[in-house]
Amino acid sequence: MVIKSDLKCLQSGYFLYLPQTFPAKASSLVSDIHIACNSNTILITISTTSNFNGMIYPKGLSKNSTCMTEYSSGGPYINYTLPLRSCNTMSADFDEGVEYFNTVVIQPHRKLVTSQGRGYHVRCRYQTKDQTITSNFNVSMIGTTPVTATAPLPSCTMKIFQGEPDEGVVAENVKIGDLLSLVISIDFQDAYGLKVTNCLVRDGLNWGEQPLINNEGCPVDEDIMGPFEYVHNKTQARVTFQAHKFPYTSSVYYQCNVKMCLKNSGGCDDVPPLCDESGYNIRRRKRRSSEQLEDIGSLQALRLEEVHARDRSVEVFSGLYVSEVDDQKSTSELPLESDLRPMSSDFCVSTRKFAAGIAVAGILLMLAVMLLVICVLHKRRRRKGASSASSIYSGPYSNHAYSRD
Repeated sequence: MVIKSDLKCLQSGYFLYLPQTFPAKASSLVSDIHIACNSNTILITISTTSNFNGMIYPKGLSKNSTCMTEYSSGGPYINYTLPLRSCNTMSADFDEGVEYFNTVVIQPHRKLVTSQGRGYHVRCRYQTKDQTITSNFNVSMIGTTPVTATAPLPSCTMKIFQGEPDEGVVAENVKIGDLLSLVISIDFQDAYGLKVTNCLVRDGLNWGEQPLINNEGCPVDEDIMGPFEYVHNKTQARVTFQAHKFPYTSSVYYQCNVKMCLKNSGGCDDVPPLCDESGYNIRRRKRRSSEQLEDIGSLQALRLEEVHARDRSVEVFSGLYVSEVDDQKSTSELPLESDLRPMSSDFCVSTRKFAAGIAVAGILLMLAVMLLVICVLHKRRRRKGASSASSIYSGPYSNHAYSRD
């Protein structure tokens, strides 16, 4: 059985220059940019007006990142490769497929992050072609008659929701400890089911990864991620977990291997897995190769079946940003000009002017206190003078010694 799948670019990749991010005096740094959407990467070709001595990196990854590339005397054309599954490249679904996007910073200095850089928002859109399977069957043991049958292989998607998936809020920027729901699903049909195996979380920098689900479909550490829950028709699996991250980056990428199993032939009988303490699926069927190795034809059929099983496997992934609870805005990212411009209701002064204003205000306060004390003392003196004058008797004088009776 052969699975044919490919990614087709719906349109040429395009970019959006962010003029509010950097000053206009760097406008002569880049003359043109061309975007090429490849199956696993985005190729960015930059035309420069002179030799380029600097670095190119995704926004937020300027600190010793494997995603950063330095250039010495480059030009007039510079190529920068941006991977789809790392380096802060994220994806979003749309009606006809999936769109990948990132913001790339071009700095004209090899060691310093300066205000001379320019930022470009890069996007690529892809569409998955119809996937077809071809199966060969041995009809007779005497004479082998190849019979070819084709059927559409269902498409598979992975989405990460914030909270319960029924709420429909796709997780993009979350905090550590937030409840997330990872949902893997295939198109609704009666032929195939799915089995989720080999899930892991990566940092997107090729520095670290952590296994989550093993090859049996069982969780590696239930404190990080528990077992998947499958719907009755086995076309969807979901698991809820708390958001986590690596200590040195905010971007995390989840990746799983999804195996398509045929329902009618019993290929999905071990789904959902029943895991023991050692992480082994008890329901997994133990195929006895001795019963199938009676002749050479059976051996070839067994080998062909193993190849077909690998071909039915689909790798899905999704990414998001996870920040710590007390995270502040990253100082490694270049601030937007709109973030630095004060609002109409704001009042900004320099430190020197603020100190001078405090000193003047202190002097005025001291003068006001002194004036108040002088006024109080003056008022008390006036009251004292008025009280002394009113105590002298100035009534009529009479002398009884010379009076006549």
